[in-house]
Amino acid sequence: MKQVFFDGFGGVRLAADIGGQEGAPPVVLLHGAGQTRHSWYSTARALIDAGYFVVTLDARGHGESGWAPEGRYTMEGFVGDLRAVLDALVVPPAIVGASLGGLTALTAVGEAAMPVARALVLVDITPKMNREGAVKIQAFMRASPSGFGSVEEAADSVAAYLPRRKRPRNIEGLRRNLRADGEGRLHWHWDPAFMSPKEAQEMTPEIEQQFAEAARNVRIPTLLIRGSRSEIVDHESVAHFRSLIPHAEYIDVEGAGHMVAGDSNETFNKAIMSFLSRSFSAVAGG
Repeated sequence: MKQVFFDGFGGVRLAADIGGQEGAPPVVLLHGAGQTRHSWYSTARALIDAGYFVVTLDARGHGESGWAPEGRYTMEGFVGDLRAVLDALVVPPAIVGASLGGLTALTAVGEAAMPVARALVLVDITPKMNREGAVKIQAFMRASPSGFGSVEEAADSVAAYLPRRKRPRNIEGLRRNLRADGEGRLHWHWDPAFMSPKEAQEMTPEIEQQFAEAARNVRIPTLLIRGSRSEIVDHESVAHFRSLIPHAEYIDVEGAGHMVAGDSNETFNKAIMSFLSRSFSAVAGG
C-alpha cells in the first residue's frame, strides 16, 4: 500500500494508505479510538486481493495524522475529515467503521443531504452503548500516562486488558501504534488531549440522540458486526439499532470482544466480503 495525505476539516493533515487498482470498487476503513490505520492491515490486504480499492485512514489525533487545534476532538471534526476523503474519491465508497470510526461513518452518512456512500459497515458500535463498558475502555486508554519503557511493557498492558486474546509471538507490530517522546519513552500513538476530560467526549443523551437521528436517515445497505463478548454493544443496543435501521443486516461474531477484527479476523473478513459483494452488485444492477 502507498501512503498519501488528505487535507481534512479545518486544515488538519490526514495520513492514509491506499491500495488496489484505481477504478475498482472503493472501500474506506476507519479505525476505532486509540488505534491507527495499521489495525486494518489484514483486512485491507484481503480486500485488495478481492479486487477492491482500499483507503485506510488515520483519524485526526491518531497515528501520523495531525492533531486537532487546541485539542478539541469533536464529531464535527471527525465527520468533516471523512467528508474531505469522500470528496476526493471518484465514486462513493463502502465505509467500514469500528467504534469511533463507525460513529463517524454513521453520522456522515445519516446527516448528508445526498448519498455519500454505497454501503455502511459498523463494527461493534451503535447509537446506544453500554456505559459501563465504555468507561472500561476509556480507563484503559487513560492508563499509563507516563508511557512505556519498551514495546514489551506496552504488550503486557494490552495482554492485561485483553486476557482472552492470544498474545502474538512477534510483538514488534505493536510499535506502529506507539510513538517515542524526547526521552525515549513510548506512548500510544494518539494525542493525549484526545482523552482529556471534555464535554465532547461524554456520551450524553443529547449526543446519543444525534446518532439515533442519523441512523434513522440511513437508506443504503448496512451491516452491524458485533463481538459476542462486546463490552459496549449488548443485546439491548442491537435491538435499538435494528429499530432505527430495519433493513440492516446483523452478525454476531462468537468469541470476539469489542476489537472484533483483531479478535477474529478471518471470520470478520468473510462477513464483510459477502456483504460488500452483494452491496456493490445491487448498486451495479440497480
